[in-house]
Amino acid sequence: MAELRLTAEEQAMLEGAEGPGVQRAMEIVATLARIYGAADLVPVSHVQISGVSYKNLGDAGVQFLREWAAQGAVVRVPTTLNPAGMEMDRWQEMGISPAFAEPQIKAVEAFVQMGVTPTMSCTPYLFPDYVPRRGDHLAWAESSAVIFANSILAARTNREGGPSALAAAIVGRTPRFGYHLDEERRADVVVEVRCPVRDVADFGALSYVVGKQVGTSCLWFADLADWLPPLPEDLTVGGPAGDRLKTLGAGLAAYGAVALFHVAGYTPEARDLGEALIKPHARRLVIESLDPAYKIMDADRDLRQVDLVTIGCPHASLSEIQQIAEMVQGRRLATRLWVTTARITRERAREAGWVQAIEAAGGEVVADTCAVVAPVRAIGIASMATNAGKMACYAPAHSKVKMRYGSLEQCIEAALTGLWNGEAP
Repeated sequence: MAELRLTAEEQAMLEGAEGPGVQRAMEIVATLARIYGAADLVPVSHVQISGVSYKNLGDAGVQFLREWAAQGAVVRVPTTLNPAGMEMDRWQEMGISPAFAEPQIKAVEAFVQMGVTPTMSCTPYLFPDYVPRRGDHLAWAESSAVIFANSILAARTNREGGPSALAAAIVGRTPRFGYHLDEERRADVVVEVRCPVRDVADFGALSYVVGKQVGTSCLWFADLADWLPPLPEDLTVGGPAGDRLKTLGAGLAAYGAVALFHVAGYTPEARDLGEALIKPHARRLVIESLDPAYKIMDADRDLRQVDLVTIGCPHASLSEIQQIAEMVQGRRLATRLWVTTARITRERAREAGWVQAIEAAGGEVVADTCAVVAPVRAIGIASMATNAGKMACYAPAHSKVKMRYGSLEQCIEAALTGLWNGEAP
């Protein structure tokens, strides 16, 4: 194993020259570098921090953040936050208790004290003022963002933990190993898809049948481009391609632990390097049907009455908000609808009139949070419907709710009627 080389500046941080907060951060980064056999550290251009919700942090996590902030630690690269457990300025309206809201506010205040931008979104790649470029080194912790950055943007990031991402932001560096290295970005599983994959829900179902079989592998999708429209130049809007790939990546990271996939002839590295990205003895996986996924993800098939329809896991793009607005325009919902998104995206959608259309129908465009990290049972939600593969994976366990899973059309029909009448393929 190579010995870790630190620059003079990095060594000084480790020895406390910039104060205890920076020293603590460098201790974390250097320790991880040694554990993973990194030869040195690589400067990062952006950091995304997960583990923001009080539901995940608990009192110990909030105290840890406040202590770190009190030590004078400040981030030195642009840094954004994952969703919190509530919309920060509407928590009372959402029915969140003060016992949850008050420590949640303290946690976000600690991040802000350290210079973090309180975006509270899992889709930093949808922010128009910052989209990673090919080859950028990042330290992102949100698994769905990691896989999107690596696969669709050809940026480079490992799947950081919440504390390690914050440490990387404070010192501006992360260990150079894993997906920061060319040789680790080659595929060891070739996936052939022999069934139709038509919409976002199908891409979520594909993520289940593949993710459950591949673990942490790097993937090469041999023929998935047949089911994808061209990638637009502006991915911050989303669109049919971006929305499907966002869902696919999130599910692959949730049902497996995939952080990078290539689509032959389509994603940036696959277009440029071709099958040289496939390792010589890569395993072959053939997907003949999505039925096994729908049987598991659409978990409660006897459930008809739905308390909440939730769209936006990962957070909804502009194009998804537009679709929903057009589907509910002039109609009235029979049950709760949350379209969860970034505050930045919601403001862009409001300018287009789409937020107003959803609200006029009785729905909510909710920022800062989602139905996985919010305390939904405490606000009276026991059953949900979604078209998001990651939500179908996490919400039953994390939020103790019953789940229906299907297309966007099925979900909106459930919101309009209060009942799930569609059947899975």
